[in-house]
Amino acid sequence: MPTAETRTGLVRRARKIDRALGTTYPDARCELDFDNPFELLVVTVLSAQTTDRRVNAVRPRLFAAYPDARAMAAADREVLEGIVGPLGFFRAKTESLLKLSAALVQDHDGQVPPRLVDLVTLPGVGRKTANVVLGNAFDVPGITVDTHVGRLARRFGWTQETDPVKAEHAVGALFPKRDWTMLSHHLIWHGRRCCHAQKPACGACPVARWCPSYGEGPTDPDQAAGLLRTQGRA
Repeated sequence: MPTAETRTGLVRRARKIDRALGTTYPDARCELDFDNPFELLVVTVLSAQTTDRRVNAVRPRLFAAYPDARAMAAADREVLEGIVGPLGFFRAKTESLLKLSAALVQDHDGQVPPRLVDLVTLPGVGRKTANVVLGNAFDVPGITVDTHVGRLARRFGWTQETDPVKAEHAVGALFPKRDWTMLSHHLIWHGRRCCHAQKPACGACPVARWCPSYGEGPTDPDQAAGLLRTQGRA
């Protein structure tokens, strides 16, 4: 992109990219399975440093044993550790779930609060997790700046911010608030499937024409196609 891109030009380019990604990934959604806000909050906390697929695999057993915050807050630590063990860091994750559930019971009558200001006061819950819960469980628009969203926002030249909160505000300023949650899904799906951290599939990228970072990965269409993933892994 030209170095003298205007603010208006940036906004237009950013929205073109999002529209193209929406067409490319019409089924984009949260890839963590959940049935209610409590489940989404818990599985999002558990997803740190593991894959959504692994979290989804332990979810049925976890919530069969602990269907709500009161049940989880009263969980036997060793039993809970055994359930989340396949996810790694099981002691730390068990401690997080026990503290989180206890806080929900003590401060929110066992319910997940639908406000960012309340969610971020919960143990182990930052803005990223809070925005996942708000956007997908409560339909409150939010931008989830995980590693994929942050990487793509910088590659697309939307922002150079590496701080997640500053990046969230910078990206949010380019789009209508109503689009924030789906924008996050589009970026996450594209980051997992095409625009990889180490070797992006530039030659097979649906938004290459608007990307100032085109060429960071292979531009040969056949070579790039071999890098595409049909499912997200992390």
